[in-house]
Amino acid sequence: WMRLPSFRAVGDLLKDRYDGASHITAANGGNSRSNNKPHSNRLPKNPKMNYVMSNSIHAKRENKRRQHKYGFQLKPFNPEHKPPGDNDLVYYEISPGFCDRNPKLGIQGTHGRHCNDTSLGVEGCEIMCCGRGYR
Repeated sequence: WMRLPSFRAVGDLLKDRYDGASHITAANGGNSRSNNKPHSNRLPKNPKMNYVMSNSIHAKRENKRRQHKYGFQLKPFNPEHKPPGDNDLVYYEISPGFCDRNPKLGIQGTHGRHCNDTSLGVEGCEIMCCGRGYR
């Protein structure tokens, strides 16, 4: 019998991926495809090269880069970081902060809200007051 992992196991895995999500950037022109040319997988026009490449036992490996799941590779925001893998979570923009008021985004902020000083959760003063101190 096949069983699903526990809800806790799935949640922990998603949280780990969320914590390690990669900040990526859009490619030029808003198109993330690195090679979008028709017939880009054709052999070179030089007949001698065609013969050598098509008869090589490594022809497929030598002539192709790693094929990504969706046919393109996401680019990290910081060029010194490695590109995200197929199972990594990615994001284009940093999320807005919810501590400070931002009427443009409809964020009320947490200033002036009541908090629970005995709780370690999101309603607790440490988290809700965003490190500003409270009372």
